[in-house]
Amino acid sequence: MPREIITLQVGQCGNQIGTEFWRQLCLEHGISVDGVLEDFAVQTNDRKDVFFYQADDEHYIPRALLLDLEPRVINTIQSSDMRNLYNPENIFVAQEGGGAGNNWANGYSQGEQHLEDVAEMVDREADGSDLSLIHISEPTRLLSISYAVFCLKKKNTKAHKPHTVPIA
Repeated sequence: MPREIITLQVGQCGNQIGTEFWRQLCLEHGISVDGVLEDFAVQTNDRKDVFFYQADDEHYIPRALLLDLEPRVINTIQSSDMRNLYNPENIFVAQEGGGAGNNWANGYSQGEQHLEDVAEMVDREADGSDLSLIHISEPTRLLSISYAVFCLKKKNTKAHKPHTVPIA
C-alpha cells in the first residue's frame, strides 16, 4: 500500500474536480484552506501525510500538480480562497495559453511539447518518496480514463520503475 499519493489535475475538468477533492480532504483532516491545521485536529492520528506534506512553516500542502494548457481555471483557483493551499512550483500553465479548443489532436500535440517540463515536476514531487501512487485523471466529453502509476524506488538510487494500470 502506498504511503504517499500524488494527484495530477489535468485540464479544465481535472482542475475543477481536483479543487473540490482538496476542499473535501481539508475538511476531513481538519486543515484550513490556507493549509493550517485547525485546533480540533491537532490530536488526531489520521495520516495526513498520505495526501499532504508539511512545509517548514507547519502548513500542509497537497501532493498535487495542477496542469493546463490555458490559464482560466487555474487563475480562478489562484484567486479563490484556496490560493495559499497549493505549492506554486506545482502549477503549470502553457505559456501560449490558448488551450486545446476541445480538439483532442491539438491538445495532444501541445501537451507533447510540454512533456519534459511536466515530467520534471512529477519527478520532483515524487523524489522524496520510497513508494508513490500517482493518480492521473484525464476526463473527456465521451470517456473518463484514470491511470494509477506506481513508482517503486530503491532506497539508494533515484531510479524508479513505473507500472501503469488502467482503472475502470
